Amino acid sequence: MVSQNKRIGIHLSTAGGTWTAVQRAVDCGANCFQIFSSSPRSWRANPVSASDAEQMRTLRAKFDIAPLTIHASYLINLCSQIATVRENSTAALRGEIERALALGADFLVLHPGSWKGLTRQEAMQFAAENIERAIDGLPCEQSPLRILIENSAGSEFSMGGTLDQIGGLVHLLDRCAPVDVCLDTCHTHVAGYGLVTPEGYESTMQQIADSFGTSRVKVWHCNDAKSPQGSKLDRHQHVGEGTIGPAAFRRLLQDKRFSHSAFIAETPVDEPGDILRNVATLQALASIKG
Repeated sequence: MVSQNKRIGIHLSTAGGTWTAVQRAVDCGANCFQIFSSSPRSWRANPVSASDAEQMRTLRAKFDIAPLTIHASYLINLCSQIATVRENSTAALRGEIERALALGADFLVLHPGSWKGLTRQEAMQFAAENIERAIDGLPCEQSPLRILIENSAGSEFSMGGTLDQIGGLVHLLDRCAPVDVCLDTCHTHVAGYGLVTPEGYESTMQQIADSFGTSRVKVWHCNDAKSPQGSKLDRHQHVGEGTIGPAAFRRLLQDKRFSHSAFIAETPVDEPGDILRNVATLQALASIKG
């Protein structure tokens, strides 16, 4: 049986109100979940209503659903070479943080953006400064909310394409923001890191430990990959059915170094039942030895 303390979930729809995702999580057997707090491809978003926030908190407490993870908009690019893009991105991130605080979220997952046209150090400085601006004056210290910097699939100018970039940004932000890390298995794999073999897995875990520490990985996005290791192509596949395979997910889910982490799938929904199937697969791999 899966430990009641192990948190396994999936990204869910909020159609009908953000709070409706709680019942969807219960229905698919998850005990945590991830949502968008607004359209991930729009700059404009409405604030969270008091009713939505109250229902979210009440239902999560009733069903012991935690953590609540929110994924920030895909449009945000805090390290763009274009000043107006950085300004819009900072304002959008502030809105994301405000909605996360209103909903009582535990984590806000963020891709810092693309630094084409800049040096990596310039980009990292922009990202840190703009995250600091986004949280300025907000009551983050009175909340459990942590901003999680997510690794990317490794394209040339994508901030977070390597574990050391994640570590550099996190350590830069430690002085001014509540930050930790979200790692995506598909992104890690296609960026070139080993997960498939026991030896590759251990080498990658050591690089995680050296770059920022395993204790800082609060969420794993558990996605198999359609593309091969090192391809830098971000194409998610159902858990256990891609180029990563079930053994690597079993190894990760049973790794005591991540006993504190939540494991959340962002897998395709190709057919009815895919959400239930991917959650069930993660739960089975978390409990099956071998």
